[in-house]
Amino acid sequence: MKPTLIAASLALGLATTFALPAHAAGEAKNIIFFLGDGMGPTTITAARIYKYGEDGSLTMDTLERTARIKTFSADAQTTDSAPSMAAYMTGVKMNNEVISMSPETVATNPGRDANGNLGVNNCAATNGTPAATILELAKAKGKAVGTITTTELTHATPATAWSHICNRNAQYQIAAQLVPGGAGFNTALGDGVDVLMGGGRNHFTPYGAGNTTGRADGRNLLTELAAKGYTVAANKTEMNAATGKKFIGLYSSRSHLEYELDRTATPPLGEGAAQPSLAEMTVKAMDLLAQNTNGYFLMVEGGRIDHALHGTNAKRALTDTIAFDDAIKAALAKARLTDPTLTNTLIVVTADHDHTLAFNGYGKRGNPILDINRGYRDGQPAKDADGKTYTTLVFGNGPNRPNLRDNLDSTTVMADNYLQETGVRLSSETHGGGDVKLFATGAGAKPFKGTLDNTKVFGLLKTAFGF
Repeated sequence: MKPTLIAASLALGLATTFALPAHAAGEAKNIIFFLGDGMGPTTITAARIYKYGEDGSLTMDTLERTARIKTFSADAQTTDSAPSMAAYMTGVKMNNEVISMSPETVATNPGRDANGNLGVNNCAATNGTPAATILELAKAKGKAVGTITTTELTHATPATAWSHICNRNAQYQIAAQLVPGGAGFNTALGDGVDVLMGGGRNHFTPYGAGNTTGRADGRNLLTELAAKGYTVAANKTEMNAATGKKFIGLYSSRSHLEYELDRTATPPLGEGAAQPSLAEMTVKAMDLLAQNTNGYFLMVEGGRIDHALHGTNAKRALTDTIAFDDAIKAALAKARLTDPTLTNTLIVVTADHDHTLAFNGYGKRGNPILDINRGYRDGQPAKDADGKTYTTLVFGNGPNRPNLRDNLDSTTVMADNYLQETGVRLSSETHGGGDVKLFATGAGAKPFKGTLDNTKVFGLLKTAFGF
């Protein structure tokens, strides 16, 4: 190649992609997009220390390409999950609460159904237009596509990959968009999303005894999906037995999957004993999707990190972050069995937004990250201006702000249900508006660098696929 052409390629950031064969860097056959909901930089650091110590590394830390991501939405400095994840999936900046629609779309509040359940779609036909997602583009190119999550399948983050709606809370309509040929189906999905896993079975099944948050329209979307060739699973055992190309696993009858801390508890709580881990879901999804020789797009969400942070429960947030990282580790190991250098597969890891979790004080190295802060000079409990002990991790806002602080002890603050103290008293901790991290490796990973708007990631995913 002539020097002038090389220089031009470098100027465009394409030096690693010119004249390379298909599925080399810049043309991935497969993309796995990992999203840690609410997983801001402080959460990553705290989880690393919690599991591996100050000098250890999470699997995501070892990925060679890194970037900082701006997360603001069209109408807010601090985004909610719907527009931020939708920005990754569509390249469009939209308003808070909007899922994969054009920028002018207004987040019209949903209504209640005949049974009083919130979630009825109130979006006017003239209120914006759908924005094409990377999952839909991949499907149109003949690739298999999948979405898996530890939240309800119809929750904001997973829904952005395949749904279009003016408000994230219209979950009954969001579910209907998944059923090929059914009323409300999103026809851009072709013959449907191939692999789906998460919680929230109630949004797919009829209202009735034992399902008081079920569908008021009487439809059983799981029966409809089964008629379209989907294997339907309700637990880990049924998931493991599945072999078909079409699969939906809903592992909670209502709401989200258990926190990892509770899923693995002895005795298990709720439905947790029958629920697969996020790592197990990821590996199974890869197996099912890989039956398509054209490749696949898979979105994997560790969604309950966000929920624990909203509740100012750092222990569950860190435990779910580790489970999310374990899913990344499992995906890398699985991909490398047939593709040791990841020539065909791009793996991207990021978050949709930050939280107000803060890492404070001058704690000594080796002090447990969830414990009270102990000084690095003498190892004694650090004290605030009133002579009271405090924890290393606190939140900028949330429900647990005492009128008068008391001394904290290790037994109290290390307990599973301890809620960290907060600066500003609110009923629930809010998202934070700070930049988040992005990590990438494999085919087409090199352009992921610098400080990027979240909308720019969509373009890099398209380029990696060669679209």
